[in-house]
Amino acid sequence: MSKLTLSLLDSSLYPQIWQQQTFSSPQDFLIAMLTGRITPDAQTFTKQLLANDVYIEWVNTTVFGRYLHRQFTAYSQQTEDSFNTDMPALFRQELTRHAQYLPQEQTLFFAGDLPKSVRQTKLLTTTVNPATVIANAKKMIETKTTNGSKMIVNEIKITGKQVLGFPIRHNKRTSDSLRNEVLILDFQDLRLVNERIIEDVKKSNIASMLIETMLLRSYELR
Repeated sequence: MSKLTLSLLDSSLYPQIWQQQTFSSPQDFLIAMLTGRITPDAQTFTKQLLANDVYIEWVNTTVFGRYLHRQFTAYSQQTEDSFNTDMPALFRQELTRHAQYLPQEQTLFFAGDLPKSVRQTKLLTTTVNPATVIANAKKMIETKTTNGSKMIVNEIKITGKQVLGFPIRHNKRTSDSLRNEVLILDFQDLRLVNERIIEDVKKSNIASMLIETMLLRSYELR
């Protein structure tokens, strides 16, 4: 059975009017948050997503929620439990059966250093919420899970026709609702195309004393 392709979410979200400013693309919007021109607000952006017909269509196509995603992640990371040796492959096969192709030109976000294993496993959990990725990246600094004091935010643009994945359904009554995640299950190539240091021009609350550098990395996924 051939896979369907999800509708392009970004085309329904941009141009984006936010705090009396207009942004033409996800990157412009993200950079405005990082530089302090506007205040990141994951909850408000999530409310906007939940009022968006394309995003609701995305979420309604998936049968997988946060609980199943956690179990899959746990199975994928286990290496020593011989009894469950076949479970990651079986689990992934079932997820892939229900996945769809992600639309070209869609932008997704990921916090922190991209794991070296991603290109081998072809697995990556991303978000469509730019404020959420900023919060996640800042949290990594605060919990000292990143190297030094670099806050790293990645934007990933879908440029290929066969990037496979699905949005993760979240419980609207819990904090998980702000994740707005998309699980990438398969792709052919992931390429770093740009890296830049972002200066917080207004010294907003993003750049705390723990953060010396904000780094934005741009990837293409095909």
